[in-house]
Amino acid sequence: MPQRQQILEPFDVTPYGVSAGVDEVGIGPLAGAVVACAVILDPAAPIDGLRDSKRLSDKARERLAVIIRNRSLSWSLGSASVAEVDRLNVLVASHLAMQRAVAGLSITPDTVLVDGNKTPDFGMPAKAIVKGDQRVAAISAASIVAKVTRDRQLVELATRFPGYGFERHKGYPTKHHLQALAALGPCEAHRRSFAPVRSASSVGNKI
Repeated sequence: MPQRQQILEPFDVTPYGVSAGVDEVGIGPLAGAVVACAVILDPAAPIDGLRDSKRLSDKARERLAVIIRNRSLSWSLGSASVAEVDRLNVLVASHLAMQRAVAGLSITPDTVLVDGNKTPDFGMPAKAIVKGDQRVAAISAASIVAKVTRDRQLVELATRFPGYGFERHKGYPTKHHLQALAALGPCEAHRRSFAPVRSASSVGNKI
């Protein structure tokens, strides 16, 4: 039976002029960078099927990410490394990733629309929108590109650090991941500031 298509809830972006949607991926995982994306959509080239990236299949995300990159007026990625997550804390690091994404846009937006309830300082007007990835097309687009990008990074980490299953759980604290941590100890891709990593056995691929 075909999956019922989710329609974005209405949110009027007209008052915000040329707006960039921003979202990040990677707050909860125990490993890997935080990745953010900023997207300025082209009103003349609407994209069907945009929604919260978590509600899309891997195949649908990959397909839409290509369309978003091709049709957007501008898009940019930003990230915060594992070392920055550990040094700053993950929330501050996520804001840093978003700032880097916006700074990389080839077009300066009038307003930055951010998923969530807080915005970092972008040096320009910004608005936080709760459930923005379900309400604003540009934020949904940003969440999709960020998710696809980070997932690919974790697949690459899986080849560098085999045994943890990064290609499957993408760094999130699943049962398999926690078992691998206990058996192997953390690797350099893990966030040492996160409690499960701190308490993991320090054997195998040590930090």
